[in-house]
Amino acid sequence: MIRCLAIDDEPLALQQLTVYIGKVPFLELAAQCQSALEARKFLEEDAVDAIFCDINMPDLNGMDFVKSLQAPPLIVFTTAYSEYAIEGFKVNAIDYLLKPFGLDDFRRAANRIKERLEGSSANTQYPNPNAQNDPTIFVKTEYRIVKIDITDIRYIEGMSEYLKIYLESESKPIITLLSMKKIEERLPDYFMRIHRSYIVNLNKIQEVNKNRIIMDADTYLPIGDLYKDAFLQYLNIKFIGK
Repeated sequence: MIRCLAIDDEPLALQQLTVYIGKVPFLELAAQCQSALEARKFLEEDAVDAIFCDINMPDLNGMDFVKSLQAPPLIVFTTAYSEYAIEGFKVNAIDYLLKPFGLDDFRRAANRIKERLEGSSANTQYPNPNAQNDPTIFVKTEYRIVKIDITDIRYIEGMSEYLKIYLESESKPIITLLSMKKIEERLPDYFMRIHRSYIVNLNKIQEVNKNRIIMDADTYLPIGDLYKDAFLQYLNIKFIGK
């Protein structure tokens, strides 16, 4: 079990955090605190694997609290203010949840914690083929099994039961019999589903124009309504400026 500390000065928000922690099977609530000072006192006598922490709190805000910890556990910041996002990642927060967030968003953050902890304790003698840091995958195409460097993938297009995998190094896509859900499970965090039919490598995006992602002069990918909020949250985290 992954022991968690929930911190929020708003009682309803703290209650929501504790409920969400209870709905994730591999999480265990070690304590809930209504201030960073209360949390600091708890951590003087006990240890946790992860902290879900609000930022905008009186007396000592969440950002300064985390900076004050000598050996902080994994941190997920929760706040209603998107301007804190970039600063949050400067202190190596593993994720950032913008209020109001739902259970699906919370589960994604919890899975990141689990993956990070499992990755740090994995036996390096026998690499886990499902690990997020595994740089390659193998797919079957035209009676061949081909190796793909994940960092080489630009985007993936779903077509019923098939996928088109577009690579930087190839002029033609690799076509394989595979579901979007199956390949999503093997892709690292810098890939995002932006549409029912598209997964994009966030590092390969050149421009965002209204409801389209521009990969190059000839490639425009639509942003679906169901995926727009998650993508806009990613942009808020990465955006620098007014």
